[in-house]
Amino acid sequence: MDLRQLRYFAQIAESGNVSRAAEVLRIAQPSLSQQMRNLEDELGVELLFRHARGVTPTELGLKFYEHARRILQEVERAKEVVRSQATSPSGRISVGLPTSACRGLSLPLHRAMLEALPNISLHIVEAMTGTLDEWIQSGRLDVALLYDHKAFEHVAWTEMMVEDLMFVVPASHPLAARREIGFGQVFQQALPVILPGRPNVLRAVIEQLAARHDITPTATDCESLPAIAELVRAQAFAAIMPHFALAAEIERGEMVAIPIVDPTPSWRLSVVVSQRTLNARGSEAVAGVLAGVIGDLVERSVWRARLKPTERPALVRTRA
Repeated sequence: MDLRQLRYFAQIAESGNVSRAAEVLRIAQPSLSQQMRNLEDELGVELLFRHARGVTPTELGLKFYEHARRILQEVERAKEVVRSQATSPSGRISVGLPTSACRGLSLPLHRAMLEALPNISLHIVEAMTGTLDEWIQSGRLDVALLYDHKAFEHVAWTEMMVEDLMFVVPASHPLAARREIGFGQVFQQALPVILPGRPNVLRAVIEQLAARHDITPTATDCESLPAIAELVRAQAFAAIMPHFALAAEIERGEMVAIPIVDPTPSWRLSVVVSQRTLNARGSEAVAGVLAGVIGDLVERSVWRARLKPTERPALVRTRA
């Protein structure tokens, strides 16, 4: 017995005629009649008295109808409760975006939020990943996008994708014609490299990879993405950055992103929700929209990264 059979039986009992019930349910009459015979066989009783004018519930059929209606009504109430809770989250949600992604994500995220969650007031915070990580654990942020995030007690996360880091040079530099460059060669060029300073995650990724391959990653520190972009544009430095961080400058032809090989530095990106948030329903809804926006950007090749095989996984829960 299933809910479909209960719904079919209730409609027949109310219509008093299998043909009329079939029209309402938009199902073929023979199929509906067979469903009722199957239900009666399973229960071992006759639920409907069939006569020339149609059908009438038997005494047991009337009792069964009362239970069926209550069950169907409770199912509808349960659906409404879930829908009302899931479709109208509201409140103020703070979202932390790393500097390398904030410029490219802010506008599409804003547009998606207006359409999907109009009752949510979004507060976007830009900071380095280390700072965002601290704030998400303390509950100062509700949602964040983090690079190479590690599991912590007070967060839930969805690992979204893997993004390669690239060697970014001025468009007029001779290196701009290269199709790729070896990781060891990056630090052997006349053009010095500029990187975010420690303890930035990008710097850690580069230094850890260099250590495994006996490479000394000499670089100038700079914590400002706009400053890094300006220094590269002025042909004073090259940078190691994800393509998405400087996509606007690359699209304008001001600089070129060269793939790094042997090996390729990369990092993982995760959408993270603080379990200390005061608005769990709103935070998870916003995290879902953020994950959807990121997935769409990757699928349209606006964001050059590789989505995880599951593409849009559910939030992984850690103990609260």
